[in-house]
Formats: sequence, C-alpha cells, structure tokens
Amino acid sequence: MGVRVEMPSNQPIVLLKETGGDRYLPIWIGPVEATAIAFAQQGVVPARPLTHDLFRDVLEALGQELTRIRITDLREGVFYAELVFANGTEVSARPSDAIALALRTGTPIFGAEAVLDEAGIVIPDEQEDEVEKFREFLDQISPEDFGTTSQ
Repeated sequence: MGVRVEMPSNQPIVLLKETGGDRYLPIWIGPVEATAIAFAQQGVVPARPLTHDLFRDVLEALGQELTRIRITDLREGVFYAELVFANGTEVSARPSDAIALALRTGTPIFGAEAVLDEAGIVIPDEQEDEVEKFREFLDQISPEDFGTTSQ
C-alpha cells in the first residue's frame, strides 16, 4: 500500500495488504529504506543509482531473475525476509530492502501465513475511509518527507 510516518515517534512504516483477504501488515522501517520505497512508488529516478537500483542493475547484468520476495518470520519484534531467485537460490534480507528491490523489479511479495496471523491487522469495513485517507496521504508525500535530522 505504501509508506507513512507513524506519529508521534516519527518512525516510517510500510503497509502491505493481503491480496486475497482483508489483513494489512505494518512493518516499521528506517528512513533511508522509506525513501527508497517512496522513490520507487512515485517513479522517481535519482541522478545516481541508489543501492536498490544498483542491485537491480547487477541482477540484470548477471541475467538473474528475482521471482519472489517472502516475508518469512517475525521474532522478538523483528521481521525477516528472503529473496527467491529463478534458479532456486534464497538469500536472507531485511523486509524493507526486499520490498524496495521488489518495487524496482516488479517482483511479487508474499507474507508467511504465520506472520500474517501474528502481526496482520484487519481493518473493518467502517474503517475503509481511513484506508482511503492513507492512500490520499501517500499520494501527497514526497521522499524528502523521510529526511533525518542530525542530533
């Protein structure tokens, strides 16, 4: 669904929606990853490739196809993911990096049922207006909204 900043903590989250159901999966992420995801969603092409753009370009240069992203586990509040390649290779990744790469490669994202059971949230029909407001919010934010402040 997109990235938003959770208040009052000012912590970015990415919100995934179950395609065949009504559960949403909120994953707290860092500001750099939030920017990378927002760039990909908005079609922003930076002057120089970001890390996720570089990884996509390396995969293309090596002829490797990323076939799916799996959000595999949730342990002690930390989400885990895997990149799955056409040749069967699986590589552990942070979900935020995996999502940023998936958006750049058109790769589908899957959540383990156990993860959705544990961390998924159901938004009742009467809260669909809130989801629509969230979509409108996503349309109005820019990657610069995720900048960090020095302390």
